[in-house]
Amino acid sequence: MAAFGAISLIPGMISVSVVREIGPVITAIICCGKVGSRMGAELGSMRVSEQIDAMEVSAINPFHYLVVSRTLATTLMVPLLAILADGIALFGGYLAMNIHDSSSLRHFFVAAIAHLEFIDIFPAVIKTFFFGYVIGIIGCYKGYHARRGTESVGIAANSAVVASSLAVFIIDMLAAQITDLL
Repeated sequence: MAAFGAISLIPGMISVSVVREIGPVITAIICCGKVGSRMGAELGSMRVSEQIDAMEVSAINPFHYLVVSRTLATTLMVPLLAILADGIALFGGYLAMNIHDSSSLRHFFVAAIAHLEFIDIFPAVIKTFFFGYVIGIIGCYKGYHARRGTESVGIAANSAVVASSLAVFIIDMLAAQITDLL
């Protein structure tokens, strides 16, 4: 953009691309790898070591105690992490833009926010709730239904990452199609 003299368009381009797609999807994929695998491994380890069976015998519902709390946590935290990631990415865009043109931080953010519309922000935030829910549900499902043996713990963690990453891409594709209809 700097070679064509369109430096003034950079903040808007960065803000729209980061807020609509890059921030939410990259954040969700990172959470799939970190959180989804941890849930799969942790619950798989609990299943293999018969801790979940002990909870059932003790008249504690392990589903509510283990799955609902983790799924609720991912559903609420992935949107917050995506918003934080958007802010960090916009600041990184500002630093990258200052390599070619010196601009104030305030000027950059005013120009970036001016290019954002409600139709850019609202669907991006809504889909992060779905991303978080899917990451939590798939990670918990894979770990909760691990078979006997320590090998199944690794399989549960790996399959949780793969399945939740695929689900994130499918949800993002559907969200992009729905957003285009609006």
